[in-house]
Amino acid sequence: MKTIFDLLAAKEILGRIDQLNQDVQPGWGRMNAAQMLAHCSSFQDIATGKARSSRSLLGMVVGKFAKPIFYNDKPLPRNMSTIPSMIIMDTREFEAEKEKLKQNILTIQREGLKNGAFPHPFFGRLTSEEWGKGIYKHLDHHLKQFGV
Repeated sequence: MKTIFDLLAAKEILGRIDQLNQDVQPGWGRMNAAQMLAHCSSFQDIATGKARSSRSLLGMVVGKFAKPIFYNDKPLPRNMSTIPSMIIMDTREFEAEKEKLKQNILTIQREGLKNGAFPHPFFGRLTSEEWGKGIYKHLDHHLKQFGV
């Protein structure tokens, strides 16, 4: 399974972000391209500790059991539910969000993460390896949503 910590995987994701067009309509979901970029950054902000999101009751009950389903090579399902605090509905500036996401990826790729220091709002404590795989898979899912 690919991870954002692998230099080639990170470069691939960055290249796909560069191919993203702000006017393209998503294949599924309600967010536009700028909102999707902000959404992806918010996921990384939780991983790095820049932001916090409380753990959901559902996550506490089933998160541990759902982790193996998430951390595999199968694509994420379309229209999968997300953490409410990570739903972006306000207007965002495409180029600014694109640059922020790219910088987040470069920082994580360069500096890594504090091993398991920041819990995921659904899955709870994750290792750096799990975060790396999850970040890659989440980015891949949303870039496919917008055709890149």
